[in-house]
Amino acid sequence: MKPLTPKDLQRIAERTLGHYSKCAEPFWEGTKDHDVSQNYEAFLGALPQRKGLHLLDLGCGPGRDLLYFKNLGHHPVGLEGSPEFCRMARAHSGCEVLEQDFLKLHLEKESFDGIFANASLFHVPSQELPRVLKELWAALKPGGILFSSNPRGNEEGWDEERYGTFMEWQDYEKYLREAGFQPIHHYYRPAGKPRHEQPWLAVVSRKAA
Repeated sequence: MKPLTPKDLQRIAERTLGHYSKCAEPFWEGTKDHDVSQNYEAFLGALPQRKGLHLLDLGCGPGRDLLYFKNLGHHPVGLEGSPEFCRMARAHSGCEVLEQDFLKLHLEKESFDGIFANASLFHVPSQELPRVLKELWAALKPGGILFSSNPRGNEEGWDEERYGTFMEWQDYEKYLREAGFQPIHHYYRPAGKPRHEQPWLAVVSRKAA
């Protein structure tokens, strides 16, 4: 695969985010009742068992998970590149939502106990993933937790209007470790299905204290 130029990266971000902005309402209706309890439990179970944690929902979409974390007594902040999703997430959750492109993050160092990246990081091109993961590592407090859930596979490129990078565990683990994360455990979703019917890879990783 040829290296992506800055113009290529800008196009990837604009086209992918444009897709989500155009389908924001149907996306909300189609995902607001999804059962992601397994991912919530994996993420929160690796964090200190107390209320008031500072959490970043990376790619928060319309705000479903922000509201869940807020209702548990935590202090979640959303991050989203689609202006329409940002508007919806603020309305649905009442939380602060940062309007930022994944490829142009501006996060304070050591400001979050945990980062929840549910079905979001796979939009980052593999060329840029080491840098983005290191930026997330820097935004976590020592011992902080990164949860990520991405589609499995061995391909990268366009799926209609969305850009995606699909990896299997062995490759994704290398990216995490090189960025300074220590994977705690991983699993495949949906639960209870044969492996070939589990298209999602979920990983819980820790920033070394």
